[in-house]
Amino acid sequence: MQQLAYIIASVLFIIGLKRLGSAATAKQGNLISAVGMGLALLATLIFETNLSWPLILAGIVVGGAIGGIAAKRVAMTGMPEMVALFNGSGGIASVFVGWASAKPDMSLAESIPLYLAVLIGGVTFTGSVVAYLKLSEKIDGKPVMFKGQQPVNIALLALILLCGALFCMSPSGFGDPWLIIAILLSFAFGVMVVIPIGGADMPVVIALLNSYSGLAACAAGFIISNTVLIVAGALVGASGIILTGIMCKAMNRSLSNVLFSGFGSATTSSGGADVQGEAKPISADDTYYILEAASSVIFVPGYGMAVAQAQHAVKELGALLEENGCEVQFAIHPVAGRMPGHMNVLLAEADVPYEQLVEPDDVNPNMAAADVAIVIGANDVVNPAARTDETSPLWGMPIINVDMAKTCIVLKRSLRPGYAGVENPLFFCENTRMLLGDAKASVQALVSQFKEG
Repeated sequence: MQQLAYIIASVLFIIGLKRLGSAATAKQGNLISAVGMGLALLATLIFETNLSWPLILAGIVVGGAIGGIAAKRVAMTGMPEMVALFNGSGGIASVFVGWASAKPDMSLAESIPLYLAVLIGGVTFTGSVVAYLKLSEKIDGKPVMFKGQQPVNIALLALILLCGALFCMSPSGFGDPWLIIAILLSFAFGVMVVIPIGGADMPVVIALLNSYSGLAACAAGFIISNTVLIVAGALVGASGIILTGIMCKAMNRSLSNVLFSGFGSATTSSGGADVQGEAKPISADDTYYILEAASSVIFVPGYGMAVAQAQHAVKELGALLEENGCEVQFAIHPVAGRMPGHMNVLLAEADVPYEQLVEPDDVNPNMAAADVAIVIGANDVVNPAARTDETSPLWGMPIINVDMAKTCIVLKRSLRPGYAGVENPLFFCENTRMLLGDAKASVQALVSQFKEG
């Protein structure tokens, strides 16, 4: 009965993951996956013997309270940091499962997955903590590079593999010195892997760490012979790798560049040709007249929209434009924001119709026909230097070609570069107007103008 429950739970995971592929069925998919996890937990609690019920209940109460309160209180701007902590929690859980399962005279088939769970889990934990600290700006989000960094990483990896070989050849249980050293080295390696990565490239890191947490869980499943944990971990690991590939393509970076550190180091200097020109500011009143006469408007949201909490005001403005006979679309770049799907989550929270969301490849061919492109807090994903300047660190990165629209209105607090630290020539284009100030206040001013008009 326990194995049957695990099989049913695994099927529910797969169905739930499939349903997450569409915004229309995503909530249902999330619920189906949650039911599968609940079934797996219930089967384990019912059929496993020698369980310490007081400890289990204490863990459910304490962990549930922490998770529930944290999820309830977190702002949408803090969601990437929370996802990073979730990944880290999965990693450290796998470390504890592997470490607690160590016993003398283990077979090679037992010791190898145990070591993999500890290694991958340790890297995931500290790597996720560093990602959290960068995203929350508790430490500098810029890449941290130093002389001899690559040799240090190679030496760390060699030591980890050596400890693994020594442990697997002759495991001595929970207190095995080689296992303990390996755990500490994996923690150090996790830090070293993530610190060279710039904050602007965090969507790729989040996806990769998510994959790592799944692989660690899969290895932990082999340790305790738990079928559903193996399946769940494999699903998370595989989907995370696929998502990492999508993010890498959107950033125009190779996966090997992510795996072997130094990722994002190109953003340590602004690079590129000198940006010259004069930005043309515009008032909310004048912006209203442009929008009122427009027949097609494309919104391009970015992290600035998340910081300003402007998604509801943007949705209202879009609805007013539609009432005025305007076609409205939202162009979403895969790496806009600080985690995969960040802008999609924000717009879904504001109930923006999913059919209005379009990808860069779908909107770029028609951009020249758009009357107005409104950039809200996005920077690097609309930087034309990626298309025109071979010396720019962003060169070759697919962008949303807002500079080709008839009029481009950029909502920003200032003319400062984006998170990648690269100057943006878009601000000085002939057809660009800068609506400077808080994005939410600017959009609300436009909404008021439409209602009064």
